[in-house]
Amino acid sequence: MKLLVTGGTGFTGSHLVEYLIDKGHDVVVLDNQKGLFYDRLVKKGANIILGSVTDREAVKKALENVEGVFHLAAAFREINAPQKTYWNVNVEGTRIMCEESLKKPVRKFIYCSTQGVHGNVKNPPGNEDSPIAPVDYYQYTKYEGEKVVKEFVSKGLKSVIIRPTAIYGPGDPERFLYLFRFAKKGKFYMFGDGKAFYHPVYIDNLCDGFYAAWESDKTNGEVYIIADEHYFTIKELVKKIGESMNKNVKFIHLPFFPLYIAACLCEFICIPFKISPPLFRRRVDWFRQNRAFRIDKAKKELNYIPKIGIEEGLKRTAKWYEENNYL
Repeated sequence: MKLLVTGGTGFTGSHLVEYLIDKGHDVVVLDNQKGLFYDRLVKKGANIILGSVTDREAVKKALENVEGVFHLAAAFREINAPQKTYWNVNVEGTRIMCEESLKKPVRKFIYCSTQGVHGNVKNPPGNEDSPIAPVDYYQYTKYEGEKVVKEFVSKGLKSVIIRPTAIYGPGDPERFLYLFRFAKKGKFYMFGDGKAFYHPVYIDNLCDGFYAAWESDKTNGEVYIIADEHYFTIKELVKKIGESMNKNVKFIHLPFFPLYIAACLCEFICIPFKISPPLFRRRVDWFRQNRAFRIDKAKKELNYIPKIGIEEGLKRTAKWYEENNYL
């Protein structure tokens, strides 16, 4: 079967492309850049088309003879990117993908959203019905993208919306990297009490979730949170990251708000000059926002079972960082 993965040369997309190829599918990739794994994916057999989801002609080309779409492409949290970029890619790009997919028609359209649409979960654990409360423009536009997908469900495009939690694993050049670097030193500056919840999803588990959504014939227009079995306090998570490298991490507790004020000032000074701030509010909010969810719905309706636990996932990730000279 021929499947399309948009954003397929990025961290999450490249893993999904390899996963689908290993399942025996022909895979087309649409991405606006080659990314870290371009050569590896080509060697694996992926047909990569360089182009944007905002380019209708590129989308039409990528959809030729395709039976299913995994739409992962997104403008993702570039500090200096204008809001128009997020809207064009995450909302209008999704609209173009839906319009052209409906014309084919494809058998199913899988849209990758984010847990971030729920913002800070006030009564953890949350679920798919938790309040929608995005805290930045990226999250806002991802939810607007969900609305576009649901609009096309009513027009006949069979679709599923996936909200992954915090994705990590081998091949991730940045998301968990700074946590590993600090943990490797055996000393971690914890701003606040470290009791906020964080819910990871190992990349292989997420790919299983995407594929479960593809294979299921019982869902249309449904939303699923895909996550690992367990969530942790951020203090527990950092401790486990240290253990994955045989390090006993010592915590130095510091007050949160001075850091937040420093982040505000840093953004205020850097952004007008189009300088990427070394410290910004979204990053420091990690210390206080609760992100924890139940995955009962995905288990029940998709038969989703996360197979890789946190200890194994972190060990595999640490090994990749070390082998590729990130640590």
